[in-house]
Amino acid sequence: MAALLALTMLLGLLGACAGDDGGTDAPAADDQTTTTDDMATDDPTPDEPQTPDTPDEPVTPDEPTAPEFTFTRENFPRMDGSTSMVPLGQAVASVLLGESREDVADLAEFNRTTQSFRNLAAGQCDLLLVGQPNAAVFDEMKEAGFEYDLETIATDALIFVVNENNPVDNLTTEQIRKIYTGEITNWSEVGGADEEIIPFQRNEGAGSQALMVKLVMGDTPMMDAPAEYVAGAMGELMEVVKSYDGSANALGYSVYYYANDMNMASGLKILSVDGVAPSAKTIRSGEYPHRNAYYCVIAASEPENSPARVLYDWIVTEEGQKLVAAEGYVSELDVQP
Repeated sequence: MAALLALTMLLGLLGACAGDDGGTDAPAADDQTTTTDDMATDDPTPDEPQTPDTPDEPVTPDEPTAPEFTFTRENFPRMDGSTSMVPLGQAVASVLLGESREDVADLAEFNRTTQSFRNLAAGQCDLLLVGQPNAAVFDEMKEAGFEYDLETIATDALIFVVNENNPVDNLTTEQIRKIYTGEITNWSEVGGADEEIIPFQRNEGAGSQALMVKLVMGDTPMMDAPAEYVAGAMGELMEVVKSYDGSANALGYSVYYYANDMNMASGLKILSVDGVAPSAKTIRSGEYPHRNAYYCVIAASEPENSPARVLYDWIVTEEGQKLVAAEGYVSELDVQP
């Protein structure tokens, strides 16, 4: 009996020791549980999929965050603007409506720069994505008592193009001015071949024509161009400069985005001006000389919660600017698309 009692006490002591070891491991088990919970948050089970509303899910550059407003085709702002802004208009509509660019193309059928401002003042559209209009347009709107809100959303530049076989790579601002007044008429005067310069212009009311007057000509009037030297559309100007009379003697101008990012400069050479080649870097920094802004414009009377006002406010946010940059424009904010 004494031996049996001693054996029983020994087994009890061994059991108590085993209980102490288990207690030492308990915190590790708790830590493992916490880690498992964290992993479940990062890698949800099929029963609890993440959605774009989950705070932990990052927004990828090609999926900008839309404003907290439900846009539909019925309430989407009637957009208008410059020809060179059509791709941005399509991108904005695609992101905010969640439709393909092809399906929203009808929402970005723009009537060109100057006319779009007139359409906004007349109530025929709600929002503009637009470049610099003819200066007379601002006078028209002032006389009509039309008040508007305007935000800079991107920067562009007036660039000059020749046929890719033209040996000239650079023109000074003064040389360009003299070409368009008729004082310089031969490429040999600016370092090129002994050939006549054929200087094409845009039609009055075109955004690039307004930029040419504002940025290059100033108070110096341009020469009156023959009708065949005036292009009614940006694409038309690119084509005639590229192939006029089978030679490399034509000169024209456009905006950087249209020529560079829309691949309209194929077969053309974009010239340096004053020794600086236009690029996103030189345009944003101001090194390239002839820059101008792109704007978003709405009527000042737009209510705070109207679709046009919501879009107007969103496009200057970081997410809106990422979309601008992703489309190839030089965004106002220095963001990565």
